[in-house]
Amino acid sequence: MFTNKFIRGLNIINEITVTDNKEIGTHMDIVAAFKDLAPDLESFIVEFAFGDIYSREGLTKQQQTMATIASLVTLGTEPQLELHINVGITIGLTPKEIVGTIVHLIPYVGFPKVLNALKIVKKAFAQRNVTIKDLQMQSN
Repeated sequence: MFTNKFIRGLNIINEITVTDNKEIGTHMDIVAAFKDLAPDLESFIVEFAFGDIYSREGLTKQQQTMATIASLVTLGTEPQLELHINVGITIGLTPKEIVGTIVHLIPYVGFPKVLNALKIVKKAFAQRNVTIKDLQMQSN
């Protein structure tokens, strides 16, 4: 029996998940990978993270994802960053918004974390056939 939070969370996950490329990881892949070690992880991810947090009002899905990307860069968690860059692409963040979010962090987290994150961006963009020709940032 699924709770309303579980169903709400699963609907959000399905809305933001890449389904046309099996090489790209998803939140449900994480659940499956650790089901034997932590069977309750599914509930934490689906019900709490998505059923409670991602379903809150106040931020758009794009704003939520930009905040998530910034947090993951700060933490240096590249596997999760790759997942959320793909979420960003799926929900309509532009390449400029994704790269801009990460480059904006240089004064706060430093060049090494930003450079590592940009490497992940290049990989995700290549997997998703996202062109980067429009990324020239204008300098003031």
